[in-house]
Amino acid sequence: MRHIWRWFGPVDRVSVRDAAQTGAQGIVSALHHVPTGTAWTAGEILKRQNEVRAGGLEWELVESIPVSEDIKTMTGDWKTHIEAWKESLRQLAKAGIFTVCYNFMPVLDWTRTDLRWETAGGARAMRFDLVDFVAFDIHILQRPAAAQGYPEALIEAARSRFAEMSQEKIARLSSNIGAGLPGSADGYSIAELRAALSRYDGISADILRGNLIDFLSEVVPVAEELDMRLCAHGDDPPWPLLGLPRILSTEQDYIKVLDAVDRNANGVTFCTGSLGARPDNDLPAMVKRLAPRIHFAHLRNVTRETQGFPCSFFEDQHLDGNTDMVAVIAALLAEERRRKSIGREDHQIFMRPDHGQEILDDLTRGAQPGYPAIGRLKGLAELRGIEQTLMHPSYGMM
Repeated sequence: MRHIWRWFGPVDRVSVRDAAQTGAQGIVSALHHVPTGTAWTAGEILKRQNEVRAGGLEWELVESIPVSEDIKTMTGDWKTHIEAWKESLRQLAKAGIFTVCYNFMPVLDWTRTDLRWETAGGARAMRFDLVDFVAFDIHILQRPAAAQGYPEALIEAARSRFAEMSQEKIARLSSNIGAGLPGSADGYSIAELRAALSRYDGISADILRGNLIDFLSEVVPVAEELDMRLCAHGDDPPWPLLGLPRILSTEQDYIKVLDAVDRNANGVTFCTGSLGARPDNDLPAMVKRLAPRIHFAHLRNVTRETQGFPCSFFEDQHLDGNTDMVAVIAALLAEERRRKSIGREDHQIFMRPDHGQEILDDLTRGAQPGYPAIGRLKGLAELRGIEQTLMHPSYGMM
């Protein structure tokens, strides 16, 4: 696999030079400062490339070109925004960048109730506490009919939890849930979140999926012409939130979209952390079945703290948690061998150590939540160790 490292630009507390020292081979980044719905220009792309090169690596993959709410709802300036998305692809291809990760999650991207929850060992990790989330939905956001979507026991637990919350806790919880796309300046106040949710009134999962397919029908042909690969990130967490539909939470969800626009350029970002929060997702089996269209892998682990789903979970160390990371990596390596055997030029799969717990000096660095230096270094070393072991002739993977 091609080991890359996420970098949020010059504001990132973890530098490109730091990434190079971890053993990362390249950088995945984005132009977070460019407003959503606006085309990326050659000048801004070159500027980011030069910033990365100054640290000793190359910008190899994009995560993400944001998909606007106008596109997701097919309202407002959605046609203009799609044209801007296409133009961004053209400019990236001219610059030699050919893989783009994106997501189609409505309003909220990855959602956590805690961004720096302290583990038993003193590390800090991102966490989704289901009771806190329901307390936010019913008592802080006060979403109409919110309680209708939860069982009575969970409603009562949320009522008790909210009654004990300080104003500081309420403010922190609201800020964490309303946070925008990682690396961006976006984010929602309570009033703004209510307004954003209202845009999805009457939009079911089937309608949202249809909008995604329509979007892909527009941009995938452009990507094909440019020899580019698009890869959709799954829902995080992989179930409906705040009454919003989710459409990339399971294998069947992905298959519907891949079959609807059946081109290699229409692919998957396989995130073991996002998909792993659902106990009914068999990740090694999913890798095997989705393998030909996996263009990017996010490797991280979560520990589910409650049964079923929705559930509470936290982001564990890369080799702990509920996901069999060895089996996932073995399946990805098998796909790389298959691709190479049939002469695919894109046989190598991009991988990054996704997220990580804050440990040691991370605890004072103040990096982007989920993206510490040492925690990701540890994860990359562990993942690389699994890969090298599986590829050793003694194990028959060469």
